[in-house]
Amino acid sequence: MNDKIEGAILQRDKTTYAIVPRTPVGLLTPEVMEKIAMVVRKYHIPVTKITSGQRLALVGLGPDNLAPAWADLGMDVGRATELCLHYVQACPGNQVCQFGAQDSLSLGQQLENYYAGITLPAKVKIGVSGCPFCCAESLMRDVGLTGKHAGWTVTFGGNAGGRPRIGDVLAEKLAEEDAVALIHRCLMYYQQNARKKERTARFMERTGLDALKQAIGLP
Repeated sequence: MNDKIEGAILQRDKTTYAIVPRTPVGLLTPEVMEKIAMVVRKYHIPVTKITSGQRLALVGLGPDNLAPAWADLGMDVGRATELCLHYVQACPGNQVCQFGAQDSLSLGQQLENYYAGITLPAKVKIGVSGCPFCCAESLMRDVGLTGKHAGWTVTFGGNAGGRPRIGDVLAEKLAEEDAVALIHRCLMYYQQNARKKERTARFMERTGLDALKQAIGLP
């Protein structure tokens, strides 16, 4: 079966599906919006929902319409159930927001593009906030970045689910390239040492902050 059909999510009625086109950091061009509107009309999709991860879920497709709908969209799948990066959530950052201290949109796009195809022990969500108001909920994400004028603060192991956890602060005042390198070391350590379906929050509770810091070369 085509991977894009496999990416469809069976709904409660056990007969229809939802699909989630990939929209990195929630940015939509006029062309993308026109494609989505066309598909919603063409296939009579009853629900189009903005998700918490800044994506669009098209809900109510019959199985015979999945492949044609994906073909009409011409977009990649926004993974919603697989063990991988699910999304990067980002605020407008200093491109438009008067409070933005760092460019959260470009950094968020960079991270999503890099990690989109990498298999991980469990689903991973990344939040990139351009200032300490933390509008992208960075502290409650598996990987969090919070921008300040002095640089990026990186946190790891946050979770906003039924057992919420604030991510551990790993480093502050980082340049963008240093923040990206640190995140990569964290995720590779997690990839190699976490149990299957063990989210970063539970992984950090089990292994501890000191073990992570030692493994990735932090003081």
